[in-house]
Amino acid sequence: MGYVYALLAAVLFGANGSITKVTMEAGLSPAQVTQFRLVGTAIIAGLVLLVLDRRAFRLPRQQWPVMIVLGVVGVALLQATYAAAVQLLPVGIALLLEYTAVLMVALFAYFVLKEQVKTRLWVAIALVLVGLAVVAQIWASTLDLLGVVLAVAAAVCLSVYFLVGEHQVSRTSPLAVSFWTMTIAAVFWAFVSGWWELSPAIFSAPVDLGGVHGELLVPMALPLAWNVVLGSFAPFLLSLAALRHLPATAAGIVASSEVIFAFAVAWIWLGEALGPVQIIGAAIVLGGIILAQTARSSKVVVDADLALNTGPITTIVEREDSSRE
Repeated sequence: MGYVYALLAAVLFGANGSITKVTMEAGLSPAQVTQFRLVGTAIIAGLVLLVLDRRAFRLPRQQWPVMIVLGVVGVALLQATYAAAVQLLPVGIALLLEYTAVLMVALFAYFVLKEQVKTRLWVAIALVLVGLAVVAQIWASTLDLLGVVLAVAAAVCLSVYFLVGEHQVSRTSPLAVSFWTMTIAAVFWAFVSGWWELSPAIFSAPVDLGGVHGELLVPMALPLAWNVVLGSFAPFLLSLAALRHLPATAAGIVASSEVIFAFAVAWIWLGEALGPVQIIGAAIVLGGIILAQTARSSKVVVDADLALNTGPITTIVEREDSSRE
């Protein structure tokens, strides 16, 4: 059941990139889409906490600085740069670049934190660099340069989230971290998202969900609801359910299949097909990411898709037994 839960979460997360792109093509800006996701997920997390753990609404004063960093950099800027990258790049490639955060964290752990890192990390670095060069087809410059910069910036933000969240998640519950950092991110982003420029009519504005298969018009409220509920909160719960049955490393490797589902959905639905050479490159990068997931030998591992798609929900899970790696 653990593998089933993790796979379902990866499917939902992978499809959500295309949903995000469709809402932006219908007229919303990356900042506005980000604001809807932040507010919606914060509300859901708050309602769940209201039922399960009301003590989480009392945040100790000493935890505020860390929560603010997580909310502003690890969530608000992460979500915005990713949404902007998706607007300029194929969904799968944007997500592939985003996932290099796993590699950045391992490098930071080795060079700065002086953690012992398994030798497979260097193989992972080589695979990721070679694979990205192939996917981007650097000899032909087929990718939008600004989109690549935004995707890499998102990876840096995600790395900050991992490194700061690794410390914070041991002090409070994952759902409480989610609520507080999502709320902080929503407040921060409210000043720049341009929400005041939107009228209530935006929720009934027609959005074409037909993709390359023809016109299928639905109200904007439908893809926005998907983005929040099925694109963020539901797969988060599935990921947590998976971690009750699987060691964190295994769950993280299954979660990496999100990249494959993102490519597949964008290809079938939006017509964002990759050439044969790019498919090989994507497979090489994914192999490097999976190796990087298992390279750190500390007591914690990271699960990239959770932070990327749901914001500050725990991506750092303590291992009960390091022999299960």
